[in-house]
Amino acid sequence: MAVSRSAAALFGSAGVAFFVLSGPALAEDKLSWSASLTGTSDYVFRGISQTDNDPTIQGSLGVTYGMFYAGAWGSGLDWGAGSDAELEIDWYGGITPTWKSSPLGPVTFDFGVIYYTYPGLADPGAEIDYVELKAGYSISSVFIKNLTTGTTFFWSPDYSGEVGDVWTSESTASYALPKIWVFDPTISGLLGYQKGDMSQGFNAGGTDDNYYYWNAGLALAVENITFDFRYWDTDLDPGGLCGTAILQCDERFVFSTTVSLP
Repeated sequence: MAVSRSAAALFGSAGVAFFVLSGPALAEDKLSWSASLTGTSDYVFRGISQTDNDPTIQGSLGVTYGMFYAGAWGSGLDWGAGSDAELEIDWYGGITPTWKSSPLGPVTFDFGVIYYTYPGLADPGAEIDYVELKAGYSISSVFIKNLTTGTTFFWSPDYSGEVGDVWTSESTASYALPKIWVFDPTISGLLGYQKGDMSQGFNAGGTDDNYYYWNAGLALAVENITFDFRYWDTDLDPGGLCGTAILQCDERFVFSTTVSLP
């Protein structure tokens, strides 16, 4: 599928920003690694449960070298009766140049690619694995201490299930609260929006080709352990993405515990 003009402009701008901002950062390159293991009461992706409202285990392993990063993230799956999906592995890579002299505060950009894979899944009649490009930013505010905001755009030329061109945007805000006993608390929220093409098979419910999703929650960090309590919901109605027993997209509370290394 040919890249749309808007997609070309977005990711072309990413390349320009990389060359403008990369110079000083390249001189500070240092190889480092990270890993995480998470237990969660539900794997919710863009407002939709991927585990039929059940708990699962997730993990990640990544490396960074200066502004460059790459890694893999995995999670257990349960798409309900009639599906043998049990595992998702996402492979990712990208760059995170920083504009330190921004008048609004330090701006960190994120330009990357994600490849979503579902190993072991029997042929469902359509290609489930898919690729997304992403371009985003986050700002550490100089006006409100401890506030970080940002927006990331995702674009897939052929989304999961071979439903064609799909755009997703996610805007986030987080605020670090004062330390409570041994915990470093942070409140945060996300508003997401996804749009596809019904003529290609994308259906967000009934006659809709788009939907909103959001979450809000509290994270409590102590050393390398983080406890997260989060509320999720969408504006999806029965039908479309929620028209089968496989996908659950109603409101829910999700609790997770993550151990990070090093």
